[in-house]
Amino acid sequence: MTHPTTTRRVRRVVVALTSTLSLLGALALGSTQAAAAPSDSGPTSRATAFARAAQDYGVPQQVLEAVSYAQSRWEAHAGEHNTDGGYGPMNLVDGTLFAGGQADGRNGTDGSVAGSVPAGVDTLGRAATLLGVKREVLREDADANIRGGAALLAATQARLGLPTGTTSDPGQWYATVADASHASDEADAASFADETYAVMAAGAARTTTDGKDVTLMATPTTAQKDQIGTLRLHRAKPDPHVECPPGLACDWWPAPYEHYGPGAGDYGNHDLAQRSTTGPTVDSIVIHDTEASWDTTLKLVQDPTYVSWHYSLRSSDGHIAQHVATKDVAWHAGNWYVNGHSIGLEHEGFAAAGATWYTEALYRKSARLVGHLAAKYSIPLDRAHIIGHDQVPGTTPATVRRMHWDPGPYWDWQHYFDLLGAPLDKTRGRASQDIVRILPGFRKNQQVVTGCAAPGVACGPQGTNFVYLHTEPSGLAPLVNDIGLHPDGSASTTEVADIGARATAGVEYAVAARRGDWTAIWYDGVAAWFLNPTRAPTAIAVPGSFITPRAGTTSAPIYGRAYPEASAYPAGIPVQAVVPLPSSVAPGQRAVLTDASVSTDYYRASTFAGMPPTDHVDVVGQERYYQVSFGHRVGYVKAADVDVVAAR
Repeated sequence: MTHPTTTRRVRRVVVALTSTLSLLGALALGSTQAAAAPSDSGPTSRATAFARAAQDYGVPQQVLEAVSYAQSRWEAHAGEHNTDGGYGPMNLVDGTLFAGGQADGRNGTDGSVAGSVPAGVDTLGRAATLLGVKREVLREDADANIRGGAALLAATQARLGLPTGTTSDPGQWYATVADASHASDEADAASFADETYAVMAAGAARTTTDGKDVTLMATPTTAQKDQIGTLRLHRAKPDPHVECPPGLACDWWPAPYEHYGPGAGDYGNHDLAQRSTTGPTVDSIVIHDTEASWDTTLKLVQDPTYVSWHYSLRSSDGHIAQHVATKDVAWHAGNWYVNGHSIGLEHEGFAAAGATWYTEALYRKSARLVGHLAAKYSIPLDRAHIIGHDQVPGTTPATVRRMHWDPGPYWDWQHYFDLLGAPLDKTRGRASQDIVRILPGFRKNQQVVTGCAAPGVACGPQGTNFVYLHTEPSGLAPLVNDIGLHPDGSASTTEVADIGARATAGVEYAVAARRGDWTAIWYDGVAAWFLNPTRAPTAIAVPGSFITPRAGTTSAPIYGRAYPEASAYPAGIPVQAVVPLPSSVAPGQRAVLTDASVSTDYYRASTFAGMPPTDHVDVVGQERYYQVSFGHRVGYVKAADVDVVAAR
């Protein structure tokens, strides 16, 4: 959810001319690395730092590296803390950031101060004492931070009376690894340990944002899970309402279903249903961010006059709270058709801040939950069905500009799908040059984004999940216009909330043309160009099919919902209009077919507790629709308006 306060916040200050000129220069380069990442100033490589710290403190190197990977993916974050106050590769938490015992130190919605860890956690302070250094050393020096993490692991292992030493069995470190999660609940601590041991078993390799190469060799080991009891953590009794995979701790914080006024329609904040049995099918999962702190998020979802969503996930540790049963319809997407066919997940964070909030723990817990829900409801693990709120279409031309843009440009879709076990760089079948999947990478893909703090002023450099789309094959050419967002015909901008000229990772498009290092795709009715050099491609060819306007038609309209024909509605239920959106597929243009089995229905739910036979009824039609990719958001076309063509 992207609240209006965020939009106001990013529109307060006058644009600086020097900033604008530098941004134009970066765009003109057509570069996928518009902003250079800082480099670690330490004398050693990060891999060497892990090896030395492991040796000096008697910790198996694979344990040390796996804990760090699960905490931060080995990132130093340039000396900045994340939402739980954690610094550096080992996510050492500075308890002094939350003076006064506040578990959540944020003020307002600017996201400047954060944290939601158990009171009294100060692993950075403990590590500083063990190393005999000042706190700032562990905040700013990645190598020292790793040594501090190793010292803490060794101290915990010794305190628990378990084997120590670099040659000790990694499986004997399970309790110590669980303790490193800072969790107060046993299930959360065990979940972190299980994820860490999964990383250890599979191995990992990556280059960090500051240019450090680290490789963790695969080390299958038998984790001694019975050790978890030695930590004497709280054991929550499973709530029968919660729908989470085994081993993933979830709380039940119910959203109210209340009648709060005199009228039958005065109720909130969700609707009862029997989805996938007698009601609408669950076909997609929508990824949101909260634009609010954890505490505020929980307060909002318990307000019967507000909206709702199915799950919330906490930034600091990925902890999950469920609010609405997945069989019921939550009010989260801003599109009633999508509400009826989706599950909504709100992730604590601010879209304009990005990586500070989107922690590794958040990604991992979210991916486990989404994988579980996708399996339960047979939802394909692709970017047409696991979508951002920014991909939800408007229902009519008038609503397009009001649609949201979270989780924003800093959500790492490629890493997320790796965690889902459905890597976006893998394809099935023979690839076609007629369809491309956007795949620009994330860490090095630091596109120019403005307006995070003030209009026109560059946001801080960090990885982005998209490529910009231009009117011509040149970085000097204007960005394409999104007629729904910019009905005056003006070009899209680089402002953080302006998604009009962005093709996002994992989304597939029909190719319109190629010229040198540039590729054009059909996007909202125009040929939109993005830099796609052979030596460093930002998209890959994939198999699939596309739709074209049926012969003899002037165009194929795009719709924001797949509602039934008028004759399908029984007496007493108003016919819902199906209005074309501003863009359409013209003759000679193509849109990628992403789902040929779209449900054609309208779930009527407008009164409290239902008033059969004219309420809480799923009206099913015979009109057939296809889901297509033809812009930033998903769209629907009527099958009668198009022909389906297999890409060659």
